[in-house]
Amino acid sequence: MSQVITMGEIMMRLTPPDNLRFEQTTSFNVMYGGDEANVAVSLSIFGIDSAFTTKLPKNPLGEAVINSLKRYGVNTDFIVRGGNRIGINFYEIGAAIRPSKVVYDRSGSSIAGAEVSDFDFDKIFKGAKWFHVSGITPALSERTTKITEKAMITAKQKGLTVSVDLNYRRKLWSPERAREVMTPLMEYVDICIGNEEDTEMTLGFKPKGTDVYKGKLNLKGYKEIFYKMKEKFNFKIIGTTLRESYSASDNGWSTFVYDGKDFYHSRKYDIHLVDRGGGGCSFAAGLIYGLLTGLTIKEANEFAAATSALKQTIYGDFNLISVDEVMNIIKGDKSGRIQR
Repeated sequence: MSQVITMGEIMMRLTPPDNLRFEQTTSFNVMYGGDEANVAVSLSIFGIDSAFTTKLPKNPLGEAVINSLKRYGVNTDFIVRGGNRIGINFYEIGAAIRPSKVVYDRSGSSIAGAEVSDFDFDKIFKGAKWFHVSGITPALSERTTKITEKAMITAKQKGLTVSVDLNYRRKLWSPERAREVMTPLMEYVDICIGNEEDTEMTLGFKPKGTDVYKGKLNLKGYKEIFYKMKEKFNFKIIGTTLRESYSASDNGWSTFVYDGKDFYHSRKYDIHLVDRGGGGCSFAAGLIYGLLTGLTIKEANEFAAATSALKQTIYGDFNLISVDEVMNIIKGDKSGRIQR
């Protein structure tokens, strides 16, 4: 039985090597990832028994995805097999003033065509403590909207803590549709995670005075929307990442959490990006780990901030960082000196 269950789409990620552009490359590096799968991998590496559920085609590519998860100890017993394909994420890594680019080829994926009846949530949630999902999953199709709702309702009925990363994707749905779907789902959420774009597009809350493209953050604006989100949805904890985009290569990074009583702003990290993918879901994983292992909210936020900062120095979607490495950063060792 796994402590944490995550559910969503995992895709094949195809990335041109050596910072090449799509138009230049003659080959792609292949890896796998997706918001909820990334959370499960990170938690498993941290020592938390985690499981990921989705629907994958019964073919060698589906097997490759499952093997990529098993490699890091994720329980794949609840993955349903069927459908015709996995989604593909073409990911071009930017540099300096050239931004990264994403092209999706995910229409008709196995998970998008799944049915509620494919998933036995009574069995999936047996003995679990936590359920995590993102706003990407209900955005995939009308069917995954219903699956997400069923999963959340069942998880709450069974007493699990439910966390959601709002994770708005403009290539999947409009703000109007996102709010129509996500707002009623918030009834079942204990912990809500989302950056300034996520909260605005999915729930209609926009922090004043913040412009991440100019490196301008206004914590007062975040506090104001956190108060409103708490009042409307009664979340136990609200958290966000704070990215200051100096360029595609260098960012400022910190995190901000509200527990209904106090606000906690983490220390700031200046990161030279290797791969910015997975920053938000590694923050979610770090926060979940901290809360499950008895850290205070302040300590859990610092752990999550360090975790997600470190992730962005790792190539690929999975956060291959240990607890010891995170703790070294928290203790102040940010020198990057070689370890022998």
